[in-house]
Amino acid sequence: MADSRTHSLYHRRSDWEGSLPRGSAGRYPRPPAPTSADHALRDLVALSRALFDTPDEGEILRLAMDHIAAAGPYRAEAGYLKVGGDLVPSQRNGQTHASAVGRRVGELAGQDGPVAVPGRPWGRALGLRGLEGLHGYLVVTSRSRPTEAERSLLATLVRHTAAALSVAFAHRRQREDALELHRLRDQRAALQRQLISVVAELGYQRAVHALMADVAASSGGEEAITRALHGLTGLPALVEDRFGRLRSWTGPSRPDPYPEPDPVRQDEMLHAVARQAGPVRIKDRLITLIRPHGEILGVLALVDARDEADEHTVLALEHAATSLAPELTHLRNLAEVELRLHRELVDDLLAGTDEASAYARSEAVGHDLHRSHYVVVVQWPNRSADDSFAQTVGRAASAVGMRSLLTRRSDHVVLVADDRPHARALYEALARETGTRSGTIGVSAPCDSLDDIPHRYQEAQRALEVRRHSREHYGTTFFDELGLYRILGPGTDYRELETFVQEWLGQLIDYDSRHHATMVETLSRYFDCGGNYDETADSLAIHRSTLRYRLQRIRDISGNDLANVEDRLNLQVATRVWKIVLGGPG
Repeated sequence: MADSRTHSLYHRRSDWEGSLPRGSAGRYPRPPAPTSADHALRDLVALSRALFDTPDEGEILRLAMDHIAAAGPYRAEAGYLKVGGDLVPSQRNGQTHASAVGRRVGELAGQDGPVAVPGRPWGRALGLRGLEGLHGYLVVTSRSRPTEAERSLLATLVRHTAAALSVAFAHRRQREDALELHRLRDQRAALQRQLISVVAELGYQRAVHALMADVAASSGGEEAITRALHGLTGLPALVEDRFGRLRSWTGPSRPDPYPEPDPVRQDEMLHAVARQAGPVRIKDRLITLIRPHGEILGVLALVDARDEADEHTVLALEHAATSLAPELTHLRNLAEVELRLHRELVDDLLAGTDEASAYARSEAVGHDLHRSHYVVVVQWPNRSADDSFAQTVGRAASAVGMRSLLTRRSDHVVLVADDRPHARALYEALARETGTRSGTIGVSAPCDSLDDIPHRYQEAQRALEVRRHSREHYGTTFFDELGLYRILGPGTDYRELETFVQEWLGQLIDYDSRHHATMVETLSRYFDCGGNYDETADSLAIHRSTLRYRLQRIRDISGNDLANVEDRLNLQVATRVWKIVLGGPG
């Protein structure tokens, strides 16, 4: 039997040499020509060394399968390695009985057991085990039943193969562990850098948030917020209202004067910014909107001509906008309350109310009703008289120095102003605010009593209507400059006629009463006679020179020039009303 095994090893020597890895002549010893059982044992020792010198598990299994004959009359039918819980067949496995052998190995569930292969009387599936458990299987068959010595040599080869696999698996795990450790160290370093960055970023965010919260709590208003934002970014910071008018600026290069906004471009800009999330760059400005509940209350911006803004600049701008929103909301609420109080007071004044209540309420809103007042009616055909337009009128009135109370009607806004408005200032301011000049303003005569306000309101409406139906539809018209138009038109009443006569003939009537004269009668006869001196003198039974003297005195007393067409017309109408409607003297 020994001679037969020796003969087998001798004839399989070339196979062994061919199975060694390339370039391994110095690593894997050639098996010597067997002459005895001792030689076979030495061959197994040499194979064992080769197995332990091989780092690859698949190569270890291949060497064991290729040199199984060193242990006896054996043939390696199949080999399996355990990978991830599964037994993976070796590429050296044959295909003839592969499925049956593989099924049988699976049935053994990690135990050794017999394997039946046609034409091979003896067959075993031998587990390759280490301290960590099963590494794989070696399926061996023999053409005859092995002796005890051959079984012992086979068991030794299996143990050495399993031990070599254990070492290889251990080395692989060490390499994998080393790689994993290196990866984890890199990952930890990256996480540490990220953590440092996040901590720094959070620190900056907390600092910005705390600063803006302190500024908001200090009630410093818009100026305090723009100062803080300028300090954080180094860039000029500004606040505009939604119409583009400057409210606050901190930093260098403030335009002086600040440019008047273009309503159309302002609306386009607001819509462009509103469509984006976060601050938006427009030309040299980084802009964000203040709109806490969807409605735009204002604009916060940084002037960044050099495009230096980074993520910290954007963060500071966003925090500043968040802090500014409650401030503008508070101001808006105060304005709405004030506007409502103004409106209720003006509504009552226009309808007629008791003086004590009106004076007390006017003091509460900071307006002095004891002064002489004018009622102003404003109508802009392209703007509905809603709250927005009412606020626009109030803002324009404040801009031109008018102290007033305000309310609105269905198609116009009403102001009760404590001084006579300038002939063009309010109209020009509203034309700029609205972007169009197609508006009309009517102003009443002065009102010295609260009881007169309802009547003065009618005068302002009359002035507005006369203006709208005149050749120049747009502009400002004062009631006390209407002349004859004050009594021509719908709504004229007896009191209006008396007022008109008193305005044009009042001084002459008073003079006649004090001096028992007939200046008004003389003027009436003069007009009745078409301005003819002789006819007028004859009708009055006075001399021509006396008539000339009286007409001169009429000029001096009334301050009106009979040569002026407008004065002459108004005086003639007034004398007719005095004589026919009011009954003449008395």
